[in-house]
Amino acid sequence: MDTDLATIGRQTVLAAEELIKTAQLKPGQILVVGCSTSEVQGARIGSYGSDVVAARILSSLLKVCSWYQVSLAIQCCEHLNRALVVEQAVADKYNLEEVTVIPVAKAGGALAAQAMREFACPMVVEAISAHAGLDIGSTLIGMHIKKVAVPVRLTPKYIGEAYLTAARARPKLVGGARAIYQLS
Repeated sequence: MDTDLATIGRQTVLAAEELIKTAQLKPGQILVVGCSTSEVQGARIGSYGSDVVAARILSSLLKVCSWYQVSLAIQCCEHLNRALVVEQAVADKYNLEEVTVIPVAKAGGALAAQAMREFACPMVVEAISAHAGLDIGSTLIGMHIKKVAVPVRLTPKYIGEAYLTAARARPKLVGGARAIYQLS
């Protein structure tokens, strides 16, 4: 497949930066990303993973997250029950439960495997409650977004050939008819 890595990198940077700004993420908050590199290349999810595409997407995500000091969590595929690769410091800060597995391209996905190679001190955790998320190629990240997830419409609709969905979290609205909310 003919893959334009430069375009994929630019689309990823644009999407991540726009979401971080729109969600008003603060330093240390978590951005969760699920990605099918197969879908990015125009193939069916899980059928044509690519380490090269994963490397470009991850480097783009890491660049943007470093600009805003946002923590990154990479979701594994369904074969690992959508566990996540995070830095040890993130797991410690958020008291995340570690699981024992090493994501590889065919069980975890290319992006998660790439994160295991590139993160300074990678750890796989079972679940997370992220502050915002990017879903590249319909990988179903919703289970890892804090309640209440709110859809975010981004300028880029695709990363490569993969449809892009984004969400941010907001606190629950509680109370009854007399409740007052000051929303921003």
